[in-house]
Formats: sequence, C-alpha cells, structure tokens
Amino acid sequence: MSAPTAEAAGAVALREDLAAAFRICHQMGWSESVGNHFSAATSPDGQQFLLNPRWQHFATIQPDDLLHLDGADDAALERPNAPDASAWCVHGALHRCNPAARVILHCHTPYATALSCLADPTIVPIDNNTARFYGRTAYDLAFGGIADAAEEGARLAEALGDKAVLVMGNHGVTVVGQTVADAFEDLYFFEKAAQTLILARSSGTPLAVLSDAVAQNTADGWRAYQGMAACHFAFLKSQLPQ
Repeated sequence: MSAPTAEAAGAVALREDLAAAFRICHQMGWSESVGNHFSAATSPDGQQFLLNPRWQHFATIQPDDLLHLDGADDAALERPNAPDASAWCVHGALHRCNPAARVILHCHTPYATALSCLADPTIVPIDNNTARFYGRTAYDLAFGGIADAAEEGARLAEALGDKAVLVMGNHGVTVVGQTVADAFEDLYFFEKAAQTLILARSSGTPLAVLSDAVAQNTADGWRAYQGMAACHFAFLKSQLPQ
C-alpha cells in the first residue's frame, strides 16, 4: 500500500472509530440531549481535527457527519455548518496546546459528574479501578458556566497538562488518549471508578484508602493491560446496530 493510500485508510478508520464512540456512549446512557463533544486530531500539531456537528444527537453520528476543522480558521464559527462555539474553543485549544492528546472525549457521565460536584472531587485510590487513575488525573475547580471563549480553552488545556483525565468541577469529565479506543477505555473505567467512590462515600463510613506505594504500583500495573482497550472497543463496535 502506498503512503498516501495508507494515510487515507488511517483517516477513514479514525472517522469510523470516533463516530462509533458517540453511538456507544449513547448506548451506555452517557449522551445528553444533543450536547457534549468528542474530537480527534488529524495533523501532527493538533491544529486540524475532527469534531461532531453542532446539535446532532450522539445516536445518529456516522463517519461522514464529522466536521474536519482547522484551528487557524478564524471564520469557522461564521460558516453555515459552524461547530458549537464551546466545542470549538475548548477542543481546538486542547488539541493545539497539547498535540499529544490525539483524541479528546468530553461528556457528563452520571457518576463522574456527581464526583465533580463534590467539594473535594479527588479520585481516591480504594480499588483497582480508582487506582488506575493515580497520578493521571488533573482537576479544574474554577467552573464559570458554559465555556465559549478562547481563553477558557487555553485555561483548561493548562489545567489538564500531561494528565489523561480532567475532572471539571461542577461540570463533568474530559479524557484524552492516543487513540479512540484508548480514550474510551479510560472514560469507561473512570466512570466505573467514580461509581465505586460515590457508593463507598455514600455509606458514611471511612474509606480504606490504599497507600501511595500500593496505588502507584496498581496504576503502573495497568500498563501491561493496555491491549484491552482495542479489544474492548472492537467488541463494543460489534454490538452497534448495523
């Protein structure tokens, strides 16, 4: 296969995976009306990226529906098929400021959102899933309403830094990854982790928090299971209606 053909095939696969992520998210009950956004960088510098169309329901998104945007296009929000202003500002800034974040998934999953609404939303390591995110989670507690300004996107990018997950106080969660499968796997497990933590806290009894050494060892141990993401995502895709 020639290089241009291989690149085109990769672009098609990326579109297919990102579109599938929206529909899987809906199946899991994580969609919210016609809001929230997923994106994927298509250029090495993150300047160009795929994004879901403004106000199209997650359940209906197909590969060809995805917008291909250029962060340097100052007129993007003035075009007939303009993206959502909030998504443009936040995802554009995140991709531009952190090119290593190839895929960015933002949604309001129930337990992660509940966690984000606690005065202290720290994902405390109390089991395998919560410890998965030990040292991999950033927190932004400066919620100021819907983010639709360029400076807000830059601020969130700074808050995320080199972490995989950004807990957005009073808002929800944003997860980044190298591939759609990697990002979705962290989104899946973060929601599981948040569920465990919320349920444990609801008991009103003290948490059995793992030591820093055990938590770090557990987080490191997850690296050997990175191949799970592709297999899990392939299964989830296979369950989508044809």
